[in-house]
Amino acid sequence: MRFFRPRAKRTTEPPVARAMALYTAGRYAEAVTEASAVARSLPHDDTYTPLALSITANATGAQGRHADALAIYDEVLPAVGKSFGADHWQTLKLRSDRAQTLAELGRYAECEAECAAVARTASGGAGELQNVVRAASNGLVFALSAQDRHPEAEARAREALATHPEPDRLTLALRIGLARSLNGQARYEEALAEAEHARELHRSLPGGENRSVTGSVELVMATALFGLRRATEARLHATAAHDVCLASFGPDHRRTLEAQALLDRIADA
Repeated sequence: MRFFRPRAKRTTEPPVARAMALYTAGRYAEAVTEASAVARSLPHDDTYTPLALSITANATGAQGRHADALAIYDEVLPAVGKSFGADHWQTLKLRSDRAQTLAELGRYAECEAECAAVARTASGGAGELQNVVRAASNGLVFALSAQDRHPEAEARAREALATHPEPDRLTLALRIGLARSLNGQARYEEALAEAEHARELHRSLPGGENRSVTGSVELVMATALFGLRRATEARLHATAAHDVCLASFGPDHRRTLEAQALLDRIADA
């Protein structure tokens, strides 16, 4: 997940700098420790407090501890909302991240409802609020596909991409979501083409920007290839997805399990 950096001017290094660096490097357990300590040291209404809390929750979820990540969001969101206001981008960003954690736990209808609500609230704003809209749209696309509502997911992904086509991490996530929705409609040639576009964008972005989508490009590509009955190629990509997710996130992460399930389907075909 992308972290939106507050624009408040400071003359020293932001207090979350080390936690963000650890997260970007994939050192999630250390990032949790560092970000938690920062959050405890700052006032509730400090500009960087929500970011520290977001890093804590995201780094927890990145270790496959999705229920623990959700518990963090549930604990901190009331205080953040009280300090910043219900419609502030910091509050809405945390709500979007929490909603996508619901999806990691298979609670797709709840994720859909919350992402749609966040996107509606943020849609009238500018600046960071537009990034919140895109992040919530990405969660909505995933939740719709997970409920086999693939045409709706495709339409939402295309709408979000048309609004903001610039190449960045959120565009990459939306392109992956679009490929997933096309796979769900058995439009495998289109899905493969979209996955290849996503792979090129993935390669062009800094490594830290890509870490939250680790394995996702390989997964949608493997799914498309398997649908096209190119099982040998599909197995190679699915294996790559599983290996990198296992190394990055551990065996309990939703994406690691998804890659293993795809490998099992390929083996049984």
